Amino acid sequence: MKFFINNYSFMIKKNSFFIFILSFFTTILLSQDIDNLNLPENFKISVFADGLDSPRQITETESGYIIVGSKKGDKIYAIKDKNSNGSAEIKVLIAEGLQNPTGVAMKNGDLYFSEIDKIWVIKDIDKWLTSSLNILPEKNIYMDDLPNETWHGFKYLGFGPDGNLYIPVGVPCNICIEPQTKDKRFAAIHKYEDGNLVTVAEGVRNSVGFDWHPVTKKLYFSDNGRDWMGDDSPSCELNVIENDGDFFGYPYKHATDVIDPEFGDLIPTLDKEFVDPIAELGPHVAPLGITFYDSNLFPSKYKNSIFIALHGSWNRTKKSGYKVIFVELDNNGNYVRQEDFITGWLDNEQAWGRPVSPFVMSDGSLLISDDKHNVIYRVTYSG
Repeated sequence: MKFFINNYSFMIKKNSFFIFILSFFTTILLSQDIDNLNLPENFKISVFADGLDSPRQITETESGYIIVGSKKGDKIYAIKDKNSNGSAEIKVLIAEGLQNPTGVAMKNGDLYFSEIDKIWVIKDIDKWLTSSLNILPEKNIYMDDLPNETWHGFKYLGFGPDGNLYIPVGVPCNICIEPQTKDKRFAAIHKYEDGNLVTVAEGVRNSVGFDWHPVTKKLYFSDNGRDWMGDDSPSCELNVIENDGDFFGYPYKHATDVIDPEFGDLIPTLDKEFVDPIAELGPHVAPLGITFYDSNLFPSKYKNSIFIALHGSWNRTKKSGYKVIFVELDNNGNYVRQEDFITGWLDNEQAWGRPVSPFVMSDGSLLISDDKHNVIYRVTYSG
């Protein structure tokens, strides 16, 4: 097995008994965990990359390198399945010394990645990845005027059909009104247009996942519900933006009809039209990354509908989430139903994994990051 880090290569000697034993038992442990996961018939899940540090958002370069962000680490890596065997064999360090570099996105061959308060860009990342350079690529500031609060400060990135970079900014609390009153960047989703942040959605508590419908081009996003209103309320949400500037209720109203006990009495004083979620996903399930399935490898029912990673509850008496769900939409993008797609990370109230961000590869397979088990999974279909 061959690894490349900073384009320095080294070979793991096959006759090394220690490495062999370590690799053998690691493979067994990962296999046992994978065997606990449940998928629909004819779907298969495997480990695409392991030994990662709290992997988060995923993107792919034109030459097939997978770029992955990190929640707890300070590095961005590119990984690749060199021999087309379904698992990554190349791992390349791209950037280091970063603060919670969770978000990654590609546009026109350039790689964009986030810290808490800024976005970086590396031009023509594939050219560097396929070169013989032995130094890290040059990175440049794309924008650096984001809030620096770390509570709900992890960034998720995506370029919209309009070519602009979209960035959510969570509110730095569980439930509060002052931060977003003083600074309109909080509790909202923005696009970076002509050097300015333009708000496209307000009243959004903490979105860590969004994607555009492949046909209608409307933006769909997940939102995490507030805590400390009991085990069963309020529900986390799936929303869609019909018009730029739509208001989604936080902190006055949650889910479809849950009035906030602290701020709900202010609703009559507001000059706002509330937009309800198109789907309630369950209380405290913590929906993070979402992706539309726009390829043809999976059965037709999955086309132009959504996969959502439910990261899992942290303060519920009985744990909820810890799975990937499928949300079916009709031809017009309206909600039809939802169902479990992958379960098994939660076993008898013990969670050994936490799915974060699904991503559709260019070959039609589905990658899913897991920041607890520190792996990226790959889901394929063979029906």
